[in-house]
Amino acid sequence: MKRLGILIPFLLFAAAVSNAQETRSATPAEVAIHAGKVLDVRTGTYLADQIIWIEGDRIKAIGKAADMASKIPPGTKTIDLSNETVLPGLIDCHVHLTHSPSLLGPSGLHISYPRAALLGARNARVTLEAGFTTVRNVGAGGYADFALRDAIKAGDVPGPRMLASGPPLSITGGHGDQNYLAPQFGYSSDGVADGVDAVIAKVRQNIKYGADVIKFMATGGVLSEGDNPELAQYSLEEMKAIVETAHGLGRKVAAHAHGALGIKNAVLAGVDSIEHGSYINDEDIQLMKQHGTYLCPTVYLEDWLLENYKSLGFTASMTEKMNTVLPIARQHESHAFQSGVKIAFGTDAAVYPHGLNAHEFAMMVKMGLPPLQAIQAGTVNAADLLGWSDRVGTIEPGKFADIVAVQGDPMADVSVLENVRFVMKGGEVIKNQ
Repeated sequence: MKRLGILIPFLLFAAAVSNAQETRSATPAEVAIHAGKVLDVRTGTYLADQIIWIEGDRIKAIGKAADMASKIPPGTKTIDLSNETVLPGLIDCHVHLTHSPSLLGPSGLHISYPRAALLGARNARVTLEAGFTTVRNVGAGGYADFALRDAIKAGDVPGPRMLASGPPLSITGGHGDQNYLAPQFGYSSDGVADGVDAVIAKVRQNIKYGADVIKFMATGGVLSEGDNPELAQYSLEEMKAIVETAHGLGRKVAAHAHGALGIKNAVLAGVDSIEHGSYINDEDIQLMKQHGTYLCPTVYLEDWLLENYKSLGFTASMTEKMNTVLPIARQHESHAFQSGVKIAFGTDAAVYPHGLNAHEFAMMVKMGLPPLQAIQAGTVNAADLLGWSDRVGTIEPGKFADIVAVQGDPMADVSVLENVRFVMKGGEVIKNQ
């Protein structure tokens, strides 16, 4: 009984300590970032000497340092970015995290889906450290991107917030099918579906397994075998079935489209974004403006590929298509920029190394997009395309504390975004140089 009398107070004390610790851990951590300049990406104006007050994973308030000083609780952790330019975390609407340049062409036959997911973990970390706190992954085999997204969400691996499509829909033998194997192997890629009933079933299947967005191939592609980038793949009826099914289940739709007819049909079918747009013409441009369709132009890869393709083991067909399409794409996409099509930032990272995503900004400016519009493409516009304007894309109260910092003035030289010195995702410091 004496021992029990000693044990009971001890257990009560231990329980009290445990409850106190749980209460403390449930209280969101608070951080104050002292920013030298904050870029308002909506207007292109700078707010000088700002305090960004963060509670947990969200921005609680932002204001002039002198005005905020009395509001910040004593002992709040402070991060000094008083010599930096601060922007919202960047957004890339077209990546393939589970892929890399070394796997383009027939080389991709040698990687398993589990290995692709592990490769994706590496690429996700590199992408996040480059300042991209949100990405849309538009194409991965075996649902490897779902596994990666869920691992990031669970905190198992570092990476950006992800929307993932799973296997992109493709016609048999089209861009998205695996055409490097001889007939005796009898293999089709896991996104292949032909006909209205089949594409409806495939969209539903992708969503069943966790798709946040649906991707389909509206035309042939460049880095694939046996297809033509200028030619449409799916019929208009099939495209409408894809879009109506996806939208009916609350998912947006991205269409890979190089050729003008494929772009036109995809826009008429109601897609939310056109990826690439290499042969986009005036009719396509007018339709996109009427429908509010975004263009994700993926332009930096053009320079990188032309400089590096000889080391990548391309087939003769891939090389021929690349040398034909890429110079044409630059002219047409530049015309689209100047014609006022809505632009969302997308890179096709995996065609070139992950982590170089921000090189897209300078290329967009070089092709005629003003610096502010290029930055908006990777922030507010991208957030709008993803349907996440309520949580990312700007530095505002209530949104995720996704914040990057650079030295210099990105409005004067957008290439400074290629050297992000500070990255925060959801209130957690990822990188601080």
